[in-house]
Amino acid sequence: MTIPIKPTISFEDFAKVDLRVGTIISADDLEDSNKLLKLVVDIGTEKRQIIAGVKKFYKVEDLVGRQIVIVANLEPKSLAGYESQGMLLAASNDEDGPVVLLPEKSVADGASIK
Repeated sequence: MTIPIKPTISFEDFAKVDLRVGTIISADDLEDSNKLLKLVVDIGTEKRQIIAGVKKFYKVEDLVGRQIVIVANLEPKSLAGYESQGMLLAASNDEDGPVVLLPEKSVADGASIK
């Protein structure tokens, strides 16, 4: 299945998105959800709680210690009664589920994606 490309945005709009690298320091199973995990991610200057829909594809023990890329300036949102303070980036073709994007090498927590 081919996923269509979204409408073009300006460079100025893209520049508003703050992508950062962070290390997952804890991951918890949300027992009331069959899709969501609660992650705590260290982004250098602070720790963020991120609620991610990757439970069917990742075990909590496989995520702790991994570096991921997050959208750091996304407006907080309540998911399953928990505040999510960002969003992790993942690729998906909607057939095999999400694949969390990981830096090729370790970088400092809080490193900006440019």
